[in-house]
Amino acid sequence: MPTSTRRIEDIVEALQSYRQSPDLALIQRAYLYSAKVHGDQVRKSGEPYLIHPLEVAYLLTQLRLDEASIVTGLLHDTVEDTLATLDELKGLFGEEVTLLVDGVTKLSQIHFDTVEHKQAENFRKMLVAMAKDIRVILVKLADRLHNMRTLQFLPAAKQRRIAQETIDIYAPLANRLGVHWIKSELEDLAFGYVLPNECTALKKRLGELFERRGEYVAEVIRVLKEDLEKQQIEAQVEGRPKHLYAIYRKMSSRHLEFEEIYDAIAFRVITANLSQCYEVLGQVHALWHPIPGRFKDYIAMPKANHYQSLHTSVMGPKGERIEIQIRTQQMHRVAEEGIAAHWEFKERQPLGSKNKQTFAWLRQLMEWQQDVKDPNEFLDSVKYDLFVDEVFVFTPRGEVISLKRGSTPVDFAFCIHSEVGMHCAGAKINGRMVPLRYELKNGDMVEIITNPAQRPSKDWLSFVRSGRAKSKIRALVHVEERARSRDLGAELLDREFKRHNTTLQKVLKDGSLAKVAEESRGKTLEGLYVAVGYGRTTAAHVVGRCLPKQSAAAAAPAAIKALFHRVVRRSTVGVLVQGLEDVLIRFGRCCSPLPGDSIVGFVTRGRGITVHTPSCSRALDADPARRIAVSWDPSSSSARQVSLRVLSADRPGMLATLSQVFTDNGVNISQANCKVTDTGRAINTFEVLIKDAEQLRRVSGHIMGVKGALAVERL
Repeated sequence: MPTSTRRIEDIVEALQSYRQSPDLALIQRAYLYSAKVHGDQVRKSGEPYLIHPLEVAYLLTQLRLDEASIVTGLLHDTVEDTLATLDELKGLFGEEVTLLVDGVTKLSQIHFDTVEHKQAENFRKMLVAMAKDIRVILVKLADRLHNMRTLQFLPAAKQRRIAQETIDIYAPLANRLGVHWIKSELEDLAFGYVLPNECTALKKRLGELFERRGEYVAEVIRVLKEDLEKQQIEAQVEGRPKHLYAIYRKMSSRHLEFEEIYDAIAFRVITANLSQCYEVLGQVHALWHPIPGRFKDYIAMPKANHYQSLHTSVMGPKGERIEIQIRTQQMHRVAEEGIAAHWEFKERQPLGSKNKQTFAWLRQLMEWQQDVKDPNEFLDSVKYDLFVDEVFVFTPRGEVISLKRGSTPVDFAFCIHSEVGMHCAGAKINGRMVPLRYELKNGDMVEIITNPAQRPSKDWLSFVRSGRAKSKIRALVHVEERARSRDLGAELLDREFKRHNTTLQKVLKDGSLAKVAEESRGKTLEGLYVAVGYGRTTAAHVVGRCLPKQSAAAAAPAAIKALFHRVVRRSTVGVLVQGLEDVLIRFGRCCSPLPGDSIVGFVTRGRGITVHTPSCSRALDADPARRIAVSWDPSSSSARQVSLRVLSADRPGMLATLSQVFTDNGVNISQANCKVTDTGRAINTFEVLIKDAEQLRRVSGHIMGVKGALAVERL
């Protein structure tokens, strides 16, 4: 049975190392109270439950937090897991500690029907708790870290769920707060449960690499130290492997092999002051040739979590690429401890009255969550906003705004305010007019030009990046498209009724049109107008059903159309359409669906029906009212053109070998293009005719079986 050696004396000693004259009596009272109320409780590991609050409290001392935080760590489970009450805590430890314990407790007391719903709602509560006191989330991070360290004692299904939640929620929060060591350990621990085989294999290879390259690392450190000493620059130089999950994420996102990760071992130089950082940078670039495009100055332009450092990649000894980070002692402390390195707890100011710039991202997320009713949609939006790289731009007043990389002036406008985004008519970047789809760069000064008559365009959805902008634009576009189709449908029906010597108003009064609407797919008059406006049905067909006696000529075609609504029509492109005859079929170029893929159709006025895959962004943005049932025709054997990109080693005969794979699988190549990169790789792009998704999977598998083939993807 495992045991822990953490004692209250360890916590006191750690606290005294950074706090002058701490209130040790308060710490001792909290320890004795926690031991009393937890009593004989044990954890899944079989250890006394008291081990957990002791470990959490000790972790909080590593964040250099105040006495109230340490006491909260000792007491954080007392209200939830024992008979202790908040009133009792308030009488014993004061209001401040009670509020902190209450905040941590509320994060654990929310119960919902599904795991996903609970995750999303918990995250909302976290944001609210952070807004009241940032220490609540720091205690929760310490609690989660110790739980992850002892996760092996839980059932396998629970291990995976908690580990995935850690990667999705807690590690990104630690990253946003700049607590790098907690973020790294959370990710690596969770990695071992979410992808155990990949984690074990990568850990082994990284260990072998560090052992094999130990002499090389020592050589780089020695050369750099000697050079800095000659320049009379005092600095600490070290080299160590990057943490596992960061390497895995880079490999998977960029489709790289382990051998292609040249910065798996990172070197760090820690100086005494700011000016020395740039002096060291100059010396590094004088020693070794810098790699173009691989220099980042996070000192002049810090990250949102206040991380500061110079990053440069150079051709080191023996022509190997190495990454070097340069920072001061204070920057290093902020990089490791994040918000805990400069948060003034003694002032006890609520968020909003101090450090506004530091937590601008937090307030922004809190505002956005009020616009999204579905908690799962909110969670997806937040996860997206937390993980992507950032770009820093300026308002005309000089305020720094952090956005996702790839953001446009429209994203900037919605970030400032919803109304600014809704009426965005143009943008100036650094004083010059630019298109709204312009991709913002670091340091851009952005000025939004508004017009009360301007409304968002559907085309904006193709280039905006933020979840807030997309949801606002999507909602408005759907409303406006439906309104236009409703008005057009009513106008078309009125014209058709007038051709039969009556009017829409008269038919509405006698109730015949309402009866037809009730029998239609839309079930309402508005739904019927929209269907006519979108082209899902014709005005003549509706009039024929309303006026069978007055319009025998119209009734006959209507009967034929009704018959066609009960059969499936075959198109010449291998797609079956329910409910429409002689219809033009076109495939969305955005997703190019193949037989075997799931498909959905959308009525496009004047252009027939466009077929997409359900996950295609165009399909997600389209109005659901235009959707129509389509399916693949099993009797069709027509092939579809597909673009494939193959990344391979640059070696003689590779193109011929790849071409032979297509031939062996009965696939015709209509066009091929090969380009060689500076890194000794070849990018081969093929335009091929594919019968179905199964044939594509088979061909892709055979390509990956070719020696030297690194990746294959469908464009």
